[in-house]
Amino acid sequence: MGYVLLAILAAIVLWVIAAYNSLIALKNQVVNAWKQIDVQLKRRHDLIPNLVNTVKGAMEFERSTLEAVISARNRAVSATGVAATAKAEGELTQALGRLFALSENYPELKANQNVLQLQEELTSTENKVGFARQLYNDVSTQYNIKQQQFPTSLVAGLAKASPAELWEIEEPGERAVPKVDLSLNKP
Repeated sequence: MGYVLLAILAAIVLWVIAAYNSLIALKNQVVNAWKQIDVQLKRRHDLIPNLVNTVKGAMEFERSTLEAVISARNRAVSATGVAATAKAEGELTQALGRLFALSENYPELKANQNVLQLQEELTSTENKVGFARQLYNDVSTQYNIKQQQFPTSLVAGLAKASPAELWEIEEPGERAVPKVDLSLNKP
């Protein structure tokens, strides 16, 4: 009888250790995924001043657009937390979109290799940010589910587990579906 109780107690202790370790592993994966987003966002933030400086001379009549991009970049750089960062990055994405749209009106910019290269690097970085956000949300969701599942939820307090915030789209402009006109009737 004593061996049975000891075996049950040992099984419970081993289960608690396994549950604790799995929560800690997921918690660290969430932190790592956030750091991956941070790395890509830093690259994005570093590219923007180069782009603005490159187009500044050609777009001097569009100063308000350039200032909006720099202002949005500065807010994005100083944002902390998932929700604030997501909101600031959404605003930056919209400001960059306006800059790219306006740059189409300047033939010298469309032909400028530096501008084209910076746009390509920003597009590539945007894709990497998107993948990093997806990984972050996937790992955060796994972590959140694990915390809430019984019986692991009994160990969540020991692991100091708290729900991870998901990256969400805050800006309505990011949710908007682009309009594509494939009609052959152009004015």
